[in-house]
Amino acid sequence: MKVAMYYNNRDVRLEEMAVPAIGPGELLVRVKASGICGSDLMEWYRVQKAPLVLGHEIAGEIADVGEGVERFRAGERVFVSHHVPCGRCRYCVAGHHSVCDTLRQTRFDPGGFAEYIRAPKINVELGTFRLPDEISDEEGSFIEPVGCVARAQRFAGSRSGQSVLVVGSGISGLLHVQVARSRGAGPVVATDINDFRLNAARDLGADKTLRATEDVPARLREMNEGRLADLVIVCTGAMPAIQQAIQSVERGGTLLFFAPAAAGAAVPIPLFEFWRNEITVLTSYAASPQDIVEAIDLIRARRVRVREMITHRLGLAEAGLGFQLMAEGRDSIKVIIEPQRG
Repeated sequence: MKVAMYYNNRDVRLEEMAVPAIGPGELLVRVKASGICGSDLMEWYRVQKAPLVLGHEIAGEIADVGEGVERFRAGERVFVSHHVPCGRCRYCVAGHHSVCDTLRQTRFDPGGFAEYIRAPKINVELGTFRLPDEISDEEGSFIEPVGCVARAQRFAGSRSGQSVLVVGSGISGLLHVQVARSRGAGPVVATDINDFRLNAARDLGADKTLRATEDVPARLREMNEGRLADLVIVCTGAMPAIQQAIQSVERGGTLLFFAPAAAGAAVPIPLFEFWRNEITVLTSYAASPQDIVEAIDLIRARRVRVREMITHRLGLAEAGLGFQLMAEGRDSIKVIIEPQRG
């Protein structure tokens, strides 16, 4: 089968690999759509593991079922989680599924930028979901990122009437805008340095957009009767944006770090001010099964509009171009790789 092999952000090659052989309890899935995630471009993290086949936002069709599989059959359309929590350990029981040892050790084989993947038994049992007829394959590839956003906002207590600032209007930022609106939050303000993405944020539900070069805290106070944002969601690892976010949280508010800075980077928090103003600092990574279920419902009900976010659909041979488009971020939002495209 053909795969897109990642060496670095500028070197993604079309290569051949054997179709994975499946064992008892496993599935062979023909990948129909696989999204390029912003985390796929974290070169400082990915290169140390290269070469490898990336891609964890997938939707596909079951091509074959292993011995003992009873819940699924060939021909069914599915979403498969690449990481799955055990659901039983002390972390899962406490609601911190993303730090479960099992989640950090599980994955499908190889990545989603391939014609086929093998879903191991545990992924089949705990992380495979049928796609409703109302959700297309390309929409199904958004289930994982929407699930991550839903979990983050659940952690942050996103709610009706809450003012929200989304810092960075890339893929995750645009999803945060929509999920916040689906929960009744507002006003929702989005920032970016890119006019194309700011326009997308407006189209997808932001009440107001601001260029990141503006004095964002001052503009928030102008729009919000002297107040800052109750919930500030950081969707970029750029240090100036992080510093701006820190200055934009209202008293009693929450600062949610959804995107990481580079490993080892120090983020200065004004502890005295945060202590005095009772500001909560949160992080969120990945999604639990309950968040995947919520993501499917949000997409099916069109409360989160993902199709409008797709700017490019490419075959495996063009995966390198997809990485380039995502890295440049000028006129692209979501790039979908379609491994079955000729």
